[in-house]
Amino acid sequence: MLVLAAGMTAAPAALAQATESTNWAGYAVHRDGVSFHRVSAGWIQPNATCTAGQPSYSSAWVGLGGYSPTSDALEQIGTELDCNAAGKVVSSAWYELVPAPSKTISLAVQPGDAMHASVTVTGSKVVVELDNLTSHRSFRKTLHTSAIDVSSAEWILEAPSECISQYSCQALPLANFGSVIFDSANVVTSDGAAGTIAGGGWGRTRIKLTPGAQRLIVSRTSSDTAGTAAPSALRARGSAFEVTFATGSSGSRPALARASSVSAGYIEH
Repeated sequence: MLVLAAGMTAAPAALAQATESTNWAGYAVHRDGVSFHRVSAGWIQPNATCTAGQPSYSSAWVGLGGYSPTSDALEQIGTELDCNAAGKVVSSAWYELVPAPSKTISLAVQPGDAMHASVTVTGSKVVVELDNLTSHRSFRKTLHTSAIDVSSAEWILEAPSECISQYSCQALPLANFGSVIFDSANVVTSDGAAGTIAGGGWGRTRIKLTPGAQRLIVSRTSSDTAGTAAPSALRARGSAFEVTFATGSSGSRPALARASSVSAGYIEH
């Protein structure tokens, strides 16, 4: 779920807007009365600049739901790029249906691999798919859940969080991933309307990851995300954009974290 900066609010439907988050960078689309059926995009798995003794974390994903500050569900799939304590790059893949914890999937991912991901929701059925176009390997899983949010669609580069209770999560230090280009970004509504992020049937929000941001749910943590990430303007008629890492200082203000029903110490997206 999105962690918004203090003072940021949702924009009127069908208008572009910008906001800040303590853990997301990218774009979200949404409009009152519109529900979304499918979201998809591709990206190249990035590499990371790591320093021994300074673990850091990042994830690229697509998903449905979670944009509203009152949302308690999010259906998503993506890849992870972390730096471990030894200063080595760790690359993996996962899916998550919030409020359940994320699940690592058995699909090998290496920096430089071309990935394509999609999430499709029909009623209580969720289909998550991740294709490694470089290795020609794929993962596809059909799940059923009572917790569904299809009020938004997202294309996100994230600083994952570590949760210590259902309502207390901390954004982890963001890995220096350089840059990630999302392309072929597409969304389909529940009534069959399809388009890019810049489609005329919904509003869009450009999200910048900024340490020290605050979310609109009563739950306090701190943010250790010593780095920022910002999306570019949309390209290719709204189907592509780039997210770029930049160094920055950690915020000192309390942050309000996403609700997540997980055990202490679990990394959540």
